[in-house]
Amino acid sequence: MVAATLDTVKSRTRWFYVGMSFAFVLIAFGGFIPTYWAKLATGSFTGAPILHIHGTLFFTWTLFFLVQTTLVATGRVLDHRAWGMAGIALATAMGFTVVLAAINSIKAAEAIGMADQARRFSIVSLSALVVFAGFFATAIAQNRRPELHKRLMILAMLPLMQAAMARLFATALTPPGVIGPPPVFLSVPPGLTVDLLLVAAIIYDWRTRGRPHPVYLVGGVILLCQQILVVPISATPAWMSVARAVESLTG
Repeated sequence: MVAATLDTVKSRTRWFYVGMSFAFVLIAFGGFIPTYWAKLATGSFTGAPILHIHGTLFFTWTLFFLVQTTLVATGRVLDHRAWGMAGIALATAMGFTVVLAAINSIKAAEAIGMADQARRFSIVSLSALVVFAGFFATAIAQNRRPELHKRLMILAMLPLMQAAMARLFATALTPPGVIGPPPVFLSVPPGLTVDLLLVAAIIYDWRTRGRPHPVYLVGGVILLCQQILVVPISATPAWMSVARAVESLTG
């Protein structure tokens, strides 16, 4: 009887992660409807080619993540692991496009005399990339410890959702006619909104395990630090030096 109950809990837990993955897909695609998908459909999107590559990889990643969690939920763990190297390759390519997209944003802002604002704002995407990479690399290192691996992968997804959520905030709150990169502090509310998914995961842990897993608590602190500290750090000469160094990568 106890074994049957434990099996039921494990099954529900697997499908909870599928539900989280589906939420990531909805945020990633839905967040970019006003600024990317709608404009792409009407032929009014004028961004550089790197933005299409960047978007394609990130949208593919969210779908890949959904497929991977579904494979585990349906008991196809070996297939899940077999696709692991593809996931590593995809995540690596995504990292390069984050840097290139940030450089493109700086170059575009330079044309309208707002390069420094773009350099400051670049800390949002570049710091999110660092946090994603840290969680993802740790998750891969812990791939034989599923209780750690799956939670680290949830944590790795959260920084990626900030940009999509920020687009929704910008569409709803930005006055017409505003151009150029926004102030860095405007990235904080979308980030905290995305963190509600982590709160949901912690609550689910509490209900099924009796306590939240420590990796969520440590990871949550790291996420909050990344989301909040970008505001003061972005205004420092040290960050501006880093942004210019990144910018110089393409000459």
